[in-house]
Amino acid sequence: MRMLFTGPAAPTHVFPMVPTAQALRAAGHEVLFASPAPFDQLRQAGFPIVEIGDGSSLRDSFEAVLPAGESVGYARPHMTQDQILDLAAAAFAHASRATVDGLLAVAEEWGADLLVHDSCLASAQLVAAKLGIPAALQNFGLSSGLDMAGRLAGHFTDLYEKHGVAGPAATTPLNIVPESLGGDAGGLRMRYLPYNGGGTVPADLLRRGARPRVAVTLGTVIAGTDGLAAIGRLVAAAAGVDAEFLLAVGGGDLGELGPLPANVRPLPWVPLAELLRVCDAVVHHGGSGSTLTGLQAGVPQLVLPQGADNFIVAETLAAAGAGLRSNSADVDTALLTRLVTDPVLRAAAARLRAENEALPTPAASVPAIEALVTGHR
Repeated sequence: MRMLFTGPAAPTHVFPMVPTAQALRAAGHEVLFASPAPFDQLRQAGFPIVEIGDGSSLRDSFEAVLPAGESVGYARPHMTQDQILDLAAAAFAHASRATVDGLLAVAEEWGADLLVHDSCLASAQLVAAKLGIPAALQNFGLSSGLDMAGRLAGHFTDLYEKHGVAGPAATTPLNIVPESLGGDAGGLRMRYLPYNGGGTVPADLLRRGARPRVAVTLGTVIAGTDGLAAIGRLVAAAAGVDAEFLLAVGGGDLGELGPLPANVRPLPWVPLAELLRVCDAVVHHGGSGSTLTGLQAGVPQLVLPQGADNFIVAETLAAAGAGLRSNSADVDTALLTRLVTDPVLRAAAARLRAENEALPTPAASVPAIEALVTGHR
């Protein structure tokens, strides 16, 4: 079968597709990605890619939909979670408009049997409906992909009319979280297996350290858009904690943080799954990749929500007992010490890890994904 994958040009949305695509290719199916530029990080995964869109960036689309005078940034402290999701839907729908013709051409000319898509590429369900091919929505985290796809579809009514399609194609959610943590009802559930891209692992991070280690990350976006202000207070408070703090903040400007305490160590880009294998806790903003990699590692998490669906993530982890949440400005030594030492947090994190491991792997899920095609014929 020919499996066509598509999503916006953002690691958060594309990386969760990679284990599914790898499993399908290993089972003998043809796999192709259709993606807007840039796709350098996706290229590392080793799949063929066809470019769609007009070369505009996601930043361009956010600038286009933001109110006049408001700057592009990740953190939105003045907005509710629902308002943040609506803004994101408007921006991603704006970016999706330029991908319709390209995705339609790729799916038709390549002869796609299944369209596996992200919730934030509105063209996917239009193309699936127009061509009459089955669709599967690859969820990327805890929040509902169907809800987000519905928000985007509301910005696409004119294009559905233009293409003579009544509405979005039905799509089957591919969830990568245990039912207790969210996703979408129905569809398929599979184990989350991290794909964090390539990177060099320092040799001394192949084993555990002499004292507890805490990974600190802001994902792939925030350091470049908002800087490192979200972890400034944390770095200062870390000096009083008996643990080593490992800053995995990509290309962020460490100068913003001032002199680093002796127990705070900056790292080059290291695949997060490898880093968390030798850590005892993780601090992050609530991004889906950071959250689910922490889930897979079975470590307690401290979430400092900034934007996107971070607040949903923070509330869900706290309710599950496996995480703490805080405003960036309120982080102190006591909170960080609890993150490292609280046995209740650690037990809940281990329970969530076990729930994840009880789900079928992407490889074991291949027959169910194949059935989406054979059942449609």
